Amino acid sequence: MKMRESRVLRKLRAGETASCLKINFGDGQVSELAAMTGFDCLWVDREHLAQDWSVVSTHIRSAKAHDVDVMVRVPRGSYSDYIKPLELDAAGILVPHVMSLEDAKSIVKMTRFHPLGKRAIDGGSADAGYTGIPLTDYMQQANSQRFVILQIEDNEPLKEIEAIAALEGYDMLFFGPGDFSQSIGAPGQWDHPELLKARRLVAEAARRHGKFAATSGSIDSLKDFLSMGYQFVNVGADVVGMKNYCQSIQQKIREA
Repeated sequence: MKMRESRVLRKLRAGETASCLKINFGDGQVSELAAMTGFDCLWVDREHLAQDWSVVSTHIRSAKAHDVDVMVRVPRGSYSDYIKPLELDAAGILVPHVMSLEDAKSIVKMTRFHPLGKRAIDGGSADAGYTGIPLTDYMQQANSQRFVILQIEDNEPLKEIEAIAALEGYDMLFFGPGDFSQSIGAPGQWDHPELLKARRLVAEAARRHGKFAATSGSIDSLKDFLSMGYQFVNVGADVVGMKNYCQSIQQKIREA
C-alpha cells in the first residue's frame, strides 16, 4: 500500500508549474468544485480562519477524490499544530512567518521523520492508510510525498535567506507579499522596490539551493512570477470570485 502521491510535487519535480486557489469558505463542497475545475492545489488557511479539524478533513477528502492536493497554512504553535493536517492526509503545510535559520531548523525537526527530523509517529491516521502502510515505508513516503513550505513574509529573515534556502528537509520557500509590504512600512504597495527585490531574492535563493519557489499574487502577474523562477503560484481565492460575481449581478440590477 502506498500514499497518494502529491500532484504538486509530481509536477514541480518534472519541471512544470503548479496552480493553487485559496479556499476561505468552510465547506468541502467549495473544495470539490474547485478541484473539479483542474487546480493542482487548494490552500486551506488555519492561520487566519477558524476552520476546525473536521472541516479541514472534509476539504482534504473532497480534493483528493479528484487527485488534487490540499495545502494547509498552519498557525504558529506546538508540533501538533504542524503535523495534524499531514495526519489528516493534507499533501503539504505552509508555515507562516519563518523568522530565522534556527526557526526553520525547528520546523523541519517537528515535521519530518527520521533521518531528517523527529516528527511524532502515529501510523493509525489517514496519511498512513490507517495502519495499512508498514511503519518504515510510511515514514519514507511521508518524507518524500508530503511537502513542507516555509513562508518568508518579513524583512528580518532575508539576512539569512541563503542559509535558510540551503537547509535540508523542506521543499519550498514561499514569498508572502502582503505581510512583507507591512514589514517594510509600505502596506499594499505591490510595486515597491524593496518588495520587488525581495520577491526576486527569495526565488533565486530557493532555486540556487534546490528548493522550489512559491508565491501568491494576481493572475495578471503570473507571467512575471514565472519569469522570476516561481513554479508554485496561488492566483486567487473563492471569496474574491464570489464577491466579484455578486457585485456584477448587483451592477446589472442597478442598470436595469
